[in-house]
Amino acid sequence: MYPFGKGFNRYVPLLLLLIPFLLYVIFYFGPSVLTVIYSFTDVKNIPGSPVNFVGLDNYYDVFFSGNSGERWRSITNTLIFMVVVTVVQNGVALFIAVLINQRLRGDNFYRAVFFMPVVLGVAVVSLIWGMMFDPLSGPVNMLYEWLFGYKDMFFASFTHAFGYIIFVQIWMYMGYSMLIFLSGLQSVPKDLYEAGYIDGTTKWQSFRHITFPLIASSFTVNMLLSIIGAMSTFDIILATTDGRFNTRTMAYDVYKETFRGSLEMGLPSALSVVQFLMILVFVIVAVKQMRKREVEY
Repeated sequence: MYPFGKGFNRYVPLLLLLIPFLLYVIFYFGPSVLTVIYSFTDVKNIPGSPVNFVGLDNYYDVFFSGNSGERWRSITNTLIFMVVVTVVQNGVALFIAVLINQRLRGDNFYRAVFFMPVVLGVAVVSLIWGMMFDPLSGPVNMLYEWLFGYKDMFFASFTHAFGYIIFVQIWMYMGYSMLIFLSGLQSVPKDLYEAGYIDGTTKWQSFRHITFPLIASSFTVNMLLSIIGAMSTFDIILATTDGRFNTRTMAYDVYKETFRGSLEMGLPSALSVVQFLMILVFVIVAVKQMRKREVEY
């Protein structure tokens, strides 16, 4: 009846939960609520400055101000970034997870190699690919010239820089998605494959009708992580192009307006709310669609 004792000891678990709860309120929930409130004001990053309610003016400025053209390009880039990263990253991760799940020799080594970019961090990954894609002495440019007689500017190219950032994003986080798929693949009962083999199913039929439905929950998790991560990405852009060469996204705009723009905090707060609502819509739609394909076993 009293697993933690009587008297004051009964409240010890509640006190232990109170500390992380307060940390969550102070550092996560509280700032989120303030961001929504700030989006309806003209608050400035100046201590003691007056704060006035401006209604939806900040949201109007996001879409229809003098810089609205750049905002719409950022929104378009964000959507392109999200779609390409989500599809390609999960497709490649699933393919590699299926290969590793075949019990290849050295499979633990392959897992470590593909997961290593996640451990390195954004700064190290950006430095590595900055040297690889160096327009003057980078090995990738030398390879391009040797194979195609062509040189690229990579992160300094108005036409290709955004594509290379997408590639780096996929390269960095593909290993994380692979591990989630691999855990789902290893949880599929082997007797289902044996029963399918007896019935004469091909490998593709086994994957389509046995494997994929049973790892749909892993697919749902990876889809959500990819959508949220891609639409929140600004660090790789900051470390590679600093938003130049048509590589700005909504997350980068929030960072720039907050820390490098004017002292106004209302506009970046409104942009943050718009970004959150876009992520929420895509997540709800993705979860609703993916849940239909999940199978209990």
